[in-house]
Amino acid sequence: MKRILILATAAIAGLMPAMAQECPGTDICAAQGKDTLKVMTYNLRFGELASMSDFADFISSEDPDIVALQECDWATYRERAPKQNGVRFVNELAWRTGMFGLYGKSIDYRQGYYGIGLLSKYPIIRSERIRLPDFNDDGSRRKTEPRVMLLAEIELPSGRTVTFVCTHLEVSSSEVRTIQAEFINRKMEDISPAMLAGDFNATPDSPAIAEISREWTNLTNDDFTISSTNPVKKIDYIFGKSSGGMKVLSTRTCSGITLSDHLPIVSVIEF
Repeated sequence: MKRILILATAAIAGLMPAMAQECPGTDICAAQGKDTLKVMTYNLRFGELASMSDFADFISSEDPDIVALQECDWATYRERAPKQNGVRFVNELAWRTGMFGLYGKSIDYRQGYYGIGLLSKYPIIRSERIRLPDFNDDGSRRKTEPRVMLLAEIELPSGRTVTFVCTHLEVSSSEVRTIQAEFINRKMEDISPAMLAGDFNATPDSPAIAEISREWTNLTNDDFTISSTNPVKKIDYIFGKSSGGMKVLSTRTCSGITLSDHLPIVSVIEF
């Protein structure tokens, strides 16, 4: 798989020192061989409904360790989101939250790019953007929006590393979503500990989620995540896997947050 150079941005150095807040007494957790992370996933709907300041304020209020972001523009010009024209979403959010930022382009769009991203409180020591398959079982390529997975290896204060993957699966075809889920499972087969988060465009009873669940543990509840004003189904998830298992200390879907058409999910995970 061809490696793609990803733009990683570090926020202001003076904002970085407070680490491992989710595990009071990180030394104790490290001695036990355990880490605790607060993880968020959030589809931003290309900023149509809120500003980067609004998103950053919400993210900062939750104080997550890692955030998976979907529908992130990079210097695009959309009629539906004129206040975001020219805005580089992940750079802006990294700067405003004091986190490291990583961006993965899915497509060229409106004079800029459209894709996914992630924020991390801790250093990203390796990254890769990987194109997901978009073909049918017979090998024919579908005329669908290209999709990617964005992989980051993150160094934790304990000295351990965790591989975090953000993705946004195909919206129009269950068949393609399942193929993409199979691809992710193969790609991540030998990588652990790992977390996988994003908008899967698939409900819990779908073939794609059944495929993901063969290799990963769901670290969220069953609350609906879309729409934010009238939730009727769940399509956003955080998954994880580790040789020692992953324990959900808490998880919630943040009802009432209407900055996007999706609701964010926040889970605190021990592994």
